[in-house]
Amino acid sequence: MSKRQEFNTALKESMKNKDMTAVSTIRLILAALKDRDVAARTSGQSEGVNETEILAMLQSMLKQRAESICIYEKSDRQDLADREHAEVKVIKKFLPEPLEGAELEKVIDDLIASTGAQSIKDMGKIMGALKTDYAGRVDMSATGALVRSKLSA
Repeated sequence: MSKRQEFNTALKESMKNKDMTAVSTIRLILAALKDRDVAARTSGQSEGVNETEILAMLQSMLKQRAESICIYEKSDRQDLADREHAEVKVIKKFLPEPLEGAELEKVIDDLIASTGAQSIKDMGKIMGALKTDYAGRVDMSATGALVRSKLSA
């Protein structure tokens, strides 16, 4: 099932269950997807954005929510922070299992070996491969530090 079908099915299910947090969050996802599809079509992609770009969009939405939570908690607005936490839970349902710890290190080591990366100058090759092959499964900002440390060693 494609992500688009998954969103629509989840929206219908949430509406049946009267889960208004999920309904509003999925509608936000669909609106963001529609915006990206329009932009993609104007640049020649007649099918709109692909699955990898959808996963990147969801990751971006998670990052935005994390920043908002931090701001709301500093401003003593726990009610708004709680709403953002609820949206994060809904968005995470659409993402594949995250790649972390030893599994992530093994993937990075394998990519370093397969691309022949030897120095920090080769970091772009590794990050590009991670972004393409593991979209939605890797926190790119945190992973960048790990790749940098492995290439510097």
